[in-house]
Amino acid sequence: MILVAVADDQPLIRTGLRAMFASADDVTLVGEAGDGREAVELARRHRPHVLLMDVRMPLMDGIEATRRITTDPATAGVRVVVLTTFDVDEYVYGALRAGASGFLLKDAAPEQVFAAVRVVAAGDALIDPAVTRRVIAEFARRRPPEQPPRLAPLAQLTDREREVLVLVARGLSNADIAERLVISHATAKTHVARILAKVDARDRAQLVMLAYESGLVRPSSD
Repeated sequence: MILVAVADDQPLIRTGLRAMFASADDVTLVGEAGDGREAVELARRHRPHVLLMDVRMPLMDGIEATRRITTDPATAGVRVVVLTTFDVDEYVYGALRAGASGFLLKDAAPEQVFAAVRVVAAGDALIDPAVTRRVIAEFARRRPPEQPPRLAPLAQLTDREREVLVLVARGLSNADIAERLVISHATAKTHVARILAKVDARDRAQLVMLAYESGLVRPSSD
């Protein structure tokens, strides 16, 4: 069973998501929050597998709440999915940099929400890879000229691991990577796990960020 929590300052959004999750056999809603501070406490109290987090909330915004959740060892297992109105939004990018595992538009269809929750809970793919890459690529493109690329983490990777990182950044799941490189699914999963450990990243979304911000994958080549 996938445990889910919702943080949004709009009661209507919370009510809609509550009704939606009530209809699922493999997803259970364990709690709700109306602001960022409550979201952090909710994560600590219930340890949901996935926390749907609004970005713009009172008292503490979703970016800071995400940062606190993703950097706290007590909530290390909580995966944050940002709820947003506009995908190409600096707040979304900020949330991804803070450790969010992906994002969803607030007008997403129920089947898209369920798919996103299941993908993030499983941890072997990205939510809507094409859209995630487009958002990250757009903000990587806007990087100020004086801001150097993040090269240090790449120095720890083997050639094979860099190859796998590029494929992750292009949105391939573990199964896709295994097929592309003609290796077993278990081997692909192991490669991704080692990359995550070496670069100290929480999940695939952070690997995509690294690939673009380091220049390993360039927006123009996407």
